[in-house]
Amino acid sequence: MITFLSGGTGTPKLIRGARRYLDDSAITVVVNTAEDLWISGGHLSPDIDTLLYLFSGRLNTGTWWGIVDDTFLTHDELLLMGVDEYIGIGDRDRAVQIARGELLKSGCTLTEATRILSERMGITAAVLPMTDQQVATLIRTGDRVIHYQEYWVKHRGSLPIDEVIRYSPTGPSATGQVLSAIESSDMVIIGPSNPVTSILPVLECDGIIPALMDAFVIAVSPFIGDAPVSGPAAALMRARGLSPDSRSTAALYRDIIDLFVQDIRDPVDVPGSVRLDTLMTGEEQSASLAQALLSMRG
Repeated sequence: MITFLSGGTGTPKLIRGARRYLDDSAITVVVNTAEDLWISGGHLSPDIDTLLYLFSGRLNTGTWWGIVDDTFLTHDELLLMGVDEYIGIGDRDRAVQIARGELLKSGCTLTEATRILSERMGITAAVLPMTDQQVATLIRTGDRVIHYQEYWVKHRGSLPIDEVIRYSPTGPSATGQVLSAIESSDMVIIGPSNPVTSILPVLECDGIIPALMDAFVIAVSPFIGDAPVSGPAAALMRARGLSPDSRSTAALYRDIIDLFVQDIRDPVDVPGSVRLDTLMTGEEQSASLAQALLSMRG
């Protein structure tokens, strides 16, 4: 079994390639949930939903979020009614969020709700929330503290970041399912996702670091030079006092990884790293990278 730590779009692109060489039933994904929030009566879990839609064959791979060919009638009507729904939620996507919300309100944990939704979508891969406890990534900008979704979607990442805050009333702990998956994996792959908002929330869950230290772990850098392939990773790294590059990413993961992979075009030198083409511009490139990573376990 192969376990991925995932968030954003970089790791799902890699997982798309890995599906050429692995049955879905051999794939487990531990997913960032620090970007979840309740909105318009539904429960949005963007990183989980990207995986659910990928494995069920419904993902819009033009945007890497939402359902392909979805409509936005409800969203458009809400805007006309003066509702500040700053995330464009598709109609079928909204149905999933409402269904998840109802499961949570009925007493299901997020892990249970995700399992139920996976079964209803015919998914055989294991999609596991990193925790069942509330956790959120917040951005302090000036005298305001806002949810990461508001920073990235509503304001399009245009606001200055003074601080990245991880909020959790009880302190998040990894679920037993997550720890068991890591323990039984042949390999754990930390995909090329945003380190600050996609991967660190997973690593900060109690129990994750010790489990990974006993596993064979490969991490893929999301940076080429001082620029991420996509998203606001550079600004977020700087807000944490880190340089936005592969060297800082490798340093963040150094206690838990056995191999670090960076792009063949990356001018930043990370001693001991493996150089591969990590720029997944299409399905063939994703498959080639995945094949190379999967062969490293031997």
